[in-house]
Amino acid sequence: MSSGERRDFVVRRAKGPLVGGVPVPSDKSISHRAILLGALADGASEVSAFSYGGDNVSTLEIFRAMGVHVADDGAGTLRVHGEGLRGLSEPAGPLDCGNSGTTMRVLAGVLGAQPFRSVMVGDASLSRRPMARVAAPLRRRGAVIEGRFHPTKAGEITPPLELGPLPAGQALIESDETLAVASAQVKSALLLSGLYADGNTWVREPVVSRDHTERMLKALGVPLSSVGGAVELDAARFRGKLPAFLLKIPGDLSAAAFLLVAAHLVPESRVSIRGVGLNPTRAGIVDYLRSLSARVTVEEHGDALGEPVGALHVEHAELGGGLLAGELLTRAIDEVPAICALAARSRGRTEIADAAELRVKESDRLAVMASVLRAFGVDCEERPDGMTIEGRPDGLLRAADVESHGDHRIAMSAALLGLVADGETRVRDVACVATSFPRFAGTIRALGGELDVV
Repeated sequence: MSSGERRDFVVRRAKGPLVGGVPVPSDKSISHRAILLGALADGASEVSAFSYGGDNVSTLEIFRAMGVHVADDGAGTLRVHGEGLRGLSEPAGPLDCGNSGTTMRVLAGVLGAQPFRSVMVGDASLSRRPMARVAAPLRRRGAVIEGRFHPTKAGEITPPLELGPLPAGQALIESDETLAVASAQVKSALLLSGLYADGNTWVREPVVSRDHTERMLKALGVPLSSVGGAVELDAARFRGKLPAFLLKIPGDLSAAAFLLVAAHLVPESRVSIRGVGLNPTRAGIVDYLRSLSARVTVEEHGDALGEPVGALHVEHAELGGGLLAGELLTRAIDEVPAICALAARSRGRTEIADAAELRVKESDRLAVMASVLRAFGVDCEERPDGMTIEGRPDGLLRAADVESHGDHRIAMSAALLGLVADGETRVRDVACVATSFPRFAGTIRALGGELDVV
């Protein structure tokens, strides 16, 4: 499905259980970092199982624009010819991040340390998203970063971001940051900037956010140490180079979450998901389901560049309401829309808290998801940092006609609700799903669901 075409999902009630074993697209977060680290390594790295989702392609094309040669076989295997930490070339024009906040925030840590000027731009949605939380700590260590002043929030900036150049002979300095809100993107930007710094890098979070950057850097020999929510990069012990590597990217647990939820929505379903990443800092959805006594089995098969990989097996079970907040919420932040769909069919009340950051994603996910739930006849109460949802486990939901608001996770969550609705459901403008799960509709059909793209 092209991300540039207007498409809708048409969903009908599932006539039987969802059954089968399927893969999911490669992990977006790991894919971003694989391309980035491959580009900064010395030598040629081979990255396989690349999914070509829109966000990852944005990262890939940005490094190509800075002189990194990437050979692509068109079937998911890339050979990234790294230019080394200091071998990137000044781009000829703006670097387009598309809809990818991860691309923009994480790359800021690298581009702010370069001896050339660069400008990162994004689509209309990304151009409204806040960037001060990554720009401010990078500026404090000497990076030059400017953005557009926010029209209503003092001190906030939005894209485009202008970065560098770092003055000749000047290096980034030591950084010791305590983040008010856990953020893997900000943490990653700071750690990557630390590869260019004269002093150490310390990042402290209130809870541990996803740790893909730490795992991959450690696997490449970067001297990182972690204790709880604190991470240190020891500059004195870093040899200044990253080695080339081989990596098969694990399946995306955030994509798998939609299949885990689908199996719990449609009675008697039995679904297996192969080759999926099992990083514990991403596994909040699995732990949340287990807290509700869901039938989820984890089968570990090894690791890939520090990332645990395996299979997930799930069987339908009737679930009660639950609480998603705090540390568990942090590890399931991307899965909140899917969990809202799960809550719609759970018996009792589900409460979601500590999720205020969802208001500045591709959409205001709390407000939009609340409107989607109400369209399907589900009672919910929106709160500043979350919502409460009263489940409707009996009977069928009311078929609905809803907008995705250009948000891939909203589109897929609404489609799942259509599988247990009393008529034909239409989810409008779903080309955005190509961002993270290009074959979502085909995967649901392969499991036995009725979902068409029109």
